[in-house]
This record gives sequence, C-alpha cells and structure tokens, in this order.
Amino acid sequence: MAFDMGSYTHGVLKMGFSKILFIGLFLVSSVLGGDQVSKRKETKPCSFTAIYNFGDSGSDTGATTAVFGSFPPPYGETFFHKPAGRASDGRLVIDFIAELLGLPYLDAYLNSLATNYRHGANFAVGGATIRRQNSSIVSRFGISPFSLDIEITQFDNFKSRTYDLYKQANTLERRGLPVPTEFSEALYRIDIGNNDLYVGSQTLSLQQLREELPDMVNQLASAVEHLYQQGGRAFWIQSGSPLGCSPVNKILNPNIPPGFLDKNGCVKGINDVVTEYNRQLKDRLIKLRAELQEAAITYVDQYSPVYPLVTNAKNEGFPNANIICCGYFENNARVPCGAKAIINGSEVYGASCANPSLHLSWDGVHATEAANKWVANHVLNGSASDPPIPITQACHRYN
Repeated sequence: MAFDMGSYTHGVLKMGFSKILFIGLFLVSSVLGGDQVSKRKETKPCSFTAIYNFGDSGSDTGATTAVFGSFPPPYGETFFHKPAGRASDGRLVIDFIAELLGLPYLDAYLNSLATNYRHGANFAVGGATIRRQNSSIVSRFGISPFSLDIEITQFDNFKSRTYDLYKQANTLERRGLPVPTEFSEALYRIDIGNNDLYVGSQTLSLQQLREELPDMVNQLASAVEHLYQQGGRAFWIQSGSPLGCSPVNKILNPNIPPGFLDKNGCVKGINDVVTEYNRQLKDRLIKLRAELQEAAITYVDQYSPVYPLVTNAKNEGFPNANIICCGYFENNARVPCGAKAIINGSEVYGASCANPSLHLSWDGVHATEAANKWVANHVLNGSASDPPIPITQACHRYN
C-alpha cells in the first residue's frame, strides 16, 4: 500500500508539532550569582490556586478529542490504561506540573462532560498555532483552527461566565467553578509556536520564515499582555524546541540530503530558525517584564537543554531513543499509532512497543510519558529558565 501523506498528516500530525521531537531534556546547570542564590533560598514557594494553560498537543488534555474524536488505543495505556485525551501513552508535562503544585489534572475547556474547573482550565488544542493559518494550511497539515488568539478569547468567555455563574450558584454548585478572586493567584502557562515554525519551514523559504518571526513573537507577547490586563500575574512561557531533530522529519522525508543535516542527524536549517525565534522571544519577554510592573514572567528555554540529548539519550535511560514506540514504520509503509491498514494484502496494526519507558518518541510526533517525566524533572526546577527559578516560585518577580 502506498503511503498517503494526507491521511498521515490528518492522523498523527494533526495533533501538532509542539513536542514534535520530544527527545527529552538534558539537564543544564545554571550558574547563579550569590545574591540571587540567597534570594531563592529565602523565597517561599508560591500558593498557586489554579493553572490556566494555553498551547497545542504538547499540553492538550482533551480538547482535540472533544472536537475531532477520541484517540484510539493504545494511547493512554501506560498511566490511564485507556485513551485519556492526551497524545501520549500517559501523562504530559502539564500533568506533572499539576502534580508538583498539588493541583488536580486540568480539564480541557472544550470538554463539556464531567469537568471540574475549580483549580483551572486547559485551553490547549492539538495542532494549534500562534497565528491564524489559512484554510489550505489547515487542510494540508492538519493544523487546528484554534489559534492562540481564539484560546485567549475562550479564556475571556470562561472568566466572564465564571463571574456570572458564581453569583447565581449555591455552595454545592460552586465546587466546580473557579473562585473569581483567585484568577490573579493562578499560574498562566503558554507553550505554543512549534506548529507555526514547522509548517512555515515546509511552506516558506527559511529566509521568508525568518521574516515572519517578529510577528509571531509580537502576537504571543500580546497574549501575555491581555492576560495581564485580565488579572494574570505569574507567567511560565515555553520557547521553541529543536524541530529539526524530530523523528517525523525522516518519516515524511526519508531521503534528506546529508548536506542539510548536522553531525547529529538534525535538519540544521529548521533548528537555526527556531534558535532565532527563541532569541527574539526571550528579548521580548525581558522587555515585557519592564512594561508590566506587577508581572512575574519566566522564559523557559526548551531548546538548549533538549538538543544535547540527541547524542546522550542512552546514558539518560532511553536505549531505544531512535525508535518510534507506537505505529508501523517499515519498508516505506506507514501506519499511525492505533490505526490499521492493508499492506501487501495483509492487515497491519500500528501497535505500541513492549516498553514505552525505554523510548523517547511515542508516535513519531509526541513524547512518551517517560520522556515527559524526564522533561518535567529537569525543567521545572528552573535550570533552563530566565530568571532561573523553579516553577514553584514563578509567582515572584525578579528583575
């Protein structure tokens, strides 16, 4: 059976490229000045009452399945033992954040049944982008029509409705609603942009994509400003990942010329653009700290820690780092995770591997729970952040 690129991108790839390589993060030590270390020791942990998350498939906990239909088994098999609205075999980094902060897992805003928003809501949708994409891009790449500005509008509606319903509800009914006065005490996390970068690399020249970066950065910064005006004060903003190292590059382009790859087998041109995007994003967030006098804005560098793991994965506990765990990818045949197809007259099932914890890539686009956990353990401590503070202290402003 010939590989149908369209069906594949509308299957696995529509979940998004946000954690597209999900190779895990390599711990990078941060050298802090004595005064800053002293401040961190004296600073008390934040008492976050809620998390409001914005992003794509890297942190989507049910929006994609609410809108487009459920992920099939074996998604969710490791932790939830069934599909749980996540593009992985188990938990995502956002789930580990909730655990660390002592909060429940986030329900998706678009999920209408059995939801509880007392401690936050998740507006992330698989395939989401910072900027709105035209219909041809949405169709060709399976990109979500829910861009960041739409997620922000959904938050505005959510907050407005919360105030109205809270006034009308009795004590029992209020248990599933946020306390209106606590919106300013929540953590606002934004992890989006990789879909813009990857799709841009497939539809534009690299120079054209570079010219689009300032607009991407400005639109993300505008989202932060808007959330600040709505009462948000603590922001945890993720950078772009080294997309050129994603397994999906070799799935979709098995004959990449060697000259386009770096010494670790990553597509250099894409990674160079991501690096430039991250530089511009960091600079803009630093300026935003000065403009928003009461905001605590943390920039989280996902690129610098992730990239070294390309050559160090086995030493970090992932001996099958170069093998996609779920799906069938052999002899130019491609069967996405959980799907079935007829190949050479026989039915082939995109099954999962025997031990996902030994793999970094779950389905070629998204990470295994083991990789997500490794990321959480090595990033939430602040070692890849600016300022270099753990997420438990992200409510404190550092100049």
